[in-house]
Amino acid sequence: MFRLFFLLFFCCPLYAQQKLDVYFDFDKYDLNAQAIQNLNSWIAEGKAYKVTKLYGFCDWKGSNGYNDTLALRRVHAVYDYLKQQNISVEKNIEIRGFGEDFKQSPRQEENRRVTLFYEVEHPQNPTPAMEPPAVVLKDVVAQAKVGDRIALKQILFHNHSAKFMPESEPVLLELLCVMEENPTLKIEIQGHICCDTENRYTYISEARARAVYTYLLRYKIDRKRMTYKGYGTQQPLFPIPERNAQEEAANRRVEIRILAR
Repeated sequence: MFRLFFLLFFCCPLYAQQKLDVYFDFDKYDLNAQAIQNLNSWIAEGKAYKVTKLYGFCDWKGSNGYNDTLALRRVHAVYDYLKQQNISVEKNIEIRGFGEDFKQSPRQEENRRVTLFYEVEHPQNPTPAMEPPAVVLKDVVAQAKVGDRIALKQILFHNHSAKFMPESEPVLLELLCVMEENPTLKIEIQGHICCDTENRYTYISEARARAVYTYLLRYKIDRKRMTYKGYGTQQPLFPIPERNAQEEAANRRVEIRILAR
């Protein structure tokens, strides 16, 4: 059985930067019973955790490409479990998969891990505010029917471009794992924009949908399972021109439509 080890770094009076290692079985990316038990023990301490980084690692066995993907899958398993347990995850969380490209421990079981970096807030008010349950993408997809559309919230882009902002990485990773765990799932990736009353920027919506498509291709999702299309402002959630910034943000989105299960 593997144990979880804690390393504390005190950064400021209000926060303590710490890290937690979660260990995995050989060639596996699902959390084993011991890892779940130890995570639950950590959560049960009842502290105000905020997770800031998730780094995935593998042992040296297997190809670099395979280990890179396995490391990211392990990261997703931990990320998904944290969301299910309503652990606070920083909006701009840093996610990295190192595969086998790091200084390996001579004990192989120590290399098969995810390192979780987090802060412990010491609130002046001891009664924390209740937060609504986190929405997990794989649960939404599991309940969706063919033809349903699902918004990929927090996939964000730099202004007038198809370049992802850093806070998009957790949702992209969730989508990747959903596609890997549902091998018969087929989707259309849809790009939508706001504010364009003259239909001059439809190409941006298509470029953003293509960026998500390319991300999934990079991690070996079969292109036959995916299409992409930019809809510009043809399918707004709110009439254009929008009345406020909230309506603009709602119209400016990426969605997936379920084509087959």
